[in-house]
Amino acid sequence: MSNPTLVAFTTIVVKEIRRFTRIWPQTLLPPAITMALYFVIFGNLIGSRIGEMGGFSYIDYIVPGLIMMSVITNSYSNVVSSFFSTKFQRSIEELMVAPVSPHVILLGYVFGGVARGLMVGLIVTLCSLFFTRLQVMHIGLTVTVVFLTALVFSLGGFINALFARSFDDISIIPTFVLTPLTYLGGVFYSISLLPPFWQAVSMVNPILHMVNAFRYGILGVSDIGIWVALLMLVLVALALYVFSYRLLMRGTGLRM
Repeated sequence: MSNPTLVAFTTIVVKEIRRFTRIWPQTLLPPAITMALYFVIFGNLIGSRIGEMGGFSYIDYIVPGLIMMSVITNSYSNVVSSFFSTKFQRSIEELMVAPVSPHVILLGYVFGGVARGLMVGLIVTLCSLFFTRLQVMHIGLTVTVVFLTALVFSLGGFINALFARSFDDISIIPTFVLTPLTYLGGVFYSISLLPPFWQAVSMVNPILHMVNAFRYGILGVSDIGIWVALLMLVLVALALYVFSYRLLMRGTGLRM
């Protein structure tokens, strides 16, 4: 990046980080409280009755999935709400006529979402230490997977914001798509418990691959091939980036 481009990119990212840290009781605190309740209810209370899963205690098994769930929801919601608000207030028009590349605008908002997703993931990870002891088996893989996942869902949030025509539209995808896919993505169970047909159906769920790759990075166990999951993450991120960039270049959805 040239110096003016770097300044523009940094400005957008810093603005995004300041936006969600300024209202931290709404953006950073609720995920920590929600996940703490999951740890107590599913980990300690229900988990003690379930016993082991995948060779680990139930709470140890679900912690990676809960961390990934918080990263997914927060990276997505940050971009979709922030960029749609920019559209709604028509301040996006100032960015589009400024000598700033669409790549910079896209990357600025997306990395703002990645920052929030990673920050919430770190907070949830620290909360989990009160309930279990995490021993990361593959630190490089763990960091790579969580970053790529935050990147994918930040891009997804950007696309949702472009097509949204009202504030109601930005809640449709999280409610009717992300939430079901997340709960059916192996967060709370191993797909080896499912009949063969439903195991095959579950393999279509991209969140299953993300959760299992992250779980492998922490615990060293997975229901799917790790390299397949990583390849899928990279390809999906590239595809969503190209699609987002083309939409932005065409001005799709920028006019309210």
